[in-house]
Amino acid sequence: MNSMSKGNWQEEKGCGCKKEKEDNHKKEKENEFLLKCKTGFPVTIPFTLPTPTSFTLNTLNLKTEHFCNPCIKFEFASNIVTIGAEVTLEFQIFKQCRKQTTPTALGPVWTFSRPAGTTGSDAFTFIVCDCDCDSDSCFDECCTYTVVVTVTEDGAAGTTVINNPTFSALVVENEANCNCY
Repeated sequence: MNSMSKGNWQEEKGCGCKKEKEDNHKKEKENEFLLKCKTGFPVTIPFTLPTPTSFTLNTLNLKTEHFCNPCIKFEFASNIVTIGAEVTLEFQIFKQCRKQTTPTALGPVWTFSRPAGTTGSDAFTFIVCDCDCDSDSCFDECCTYTVVVTVTEDGAAGTTVINNPTFSALVVENEANCNCY
């Protein structure tokens, strides 16, 4: 019996259909991406609030099992309106996967502040990247990413509203560190 009679002569030679399929699969993996966006509800912060007080503004659930070494770019954007309020807000993204008991902070704390007696509307946005997926927990888990705002100062009588808190994630393959094929 020769290799032709087995019906897999191309696979045995290391060329042909099997190699083409592997090459195509690798190209598909390299071009894989995931985009997820969510807009939350407005949050009104009264001046009588004790500080510090934290609120969850928005949440995204991401499952990156189809990625070899995912790199995630998060973007948060909102419109903050203050009417006569003195306020300092700290924004932070947190990550919690299935096997974690407590969330982990991603990136720095982003601060918005407004002096007493001022009124205005400001676009507030920041970007955080998470490309450090070295542990096995990243590959087959669903993780929840949350934007939390903490009111650290709320001095003068007035109102602060965080409008259109929009949270997005773009997941791409981090090809530089991907040896999974």
